[in-house]
Amino acid sequence: MENEKTPVEETEKTAPAAETPETPAAEPAEPKAPAGEEKKHKETKRELAALREKASELEKALSEEKEKYLRMFAEYDNFRRRSQKEREGIYTDAVSDVVGQILPIADNLERAGKYTEGEKVAEGLRLTMNALNECLNKLGVTAFGAPGDKFDPNLHNAIMHEEDESKGEGEIVEVFQPGYKRGDKIIRYAMVKVAN
Repeated sequence: MENEKTPVEETEKTAPAAETPETPAAEPAEPKAPAGEEKKHKETKRELAALREKASELEKALSEEKEKYLRMFAEYDNFRRRSQKEREGIYTDAVSDVVGQILPIADNLERAGKYTEGEKVAEGLRLTMNALNECLNKLGVTAFGAPGDKFDPNLHNAIMHEEDESKGEGEIVEVFQPGYKRGDKIIRYAMVKVAN
């Protein structure tokens, strides 16, 4: 039974040898990628860098366009405000001009009211009417609708009708209120009496 070994002896023979401190454990080496994969990896990195650069350029361009839009919007808003002020100013100026033209007529009427003699009052009213017509002419306003004119529904309002064989068809016989226009714009239609 010499060949028989005790279990302790058996373990000693089969147990691995303890590592000695002289030989450190080797670090696992990174496996080298095949050359084709390394080339693809570099290309992907280049593409990614190019895409990042392109994205940066696009963000910069977008920022510039936003800035242009905001400046344009501010300019439009300023233009709109200026235009509104100008319109209001034009209206005020137009009203002031018209009132300035009419004030001398009001002064003439006031002077005529101080007279008690009929003839002087009539003369004052004639002068005032002449001043009014002169004022209207300066403003480019003309009167229309005189007796003898042909009736035109675009210019006249016929408020009365008269049968008179001595007058022509649609002839204005009497004017109750003259019409006024400035250029093609009718300010007031003439109120007339029409024959036949």
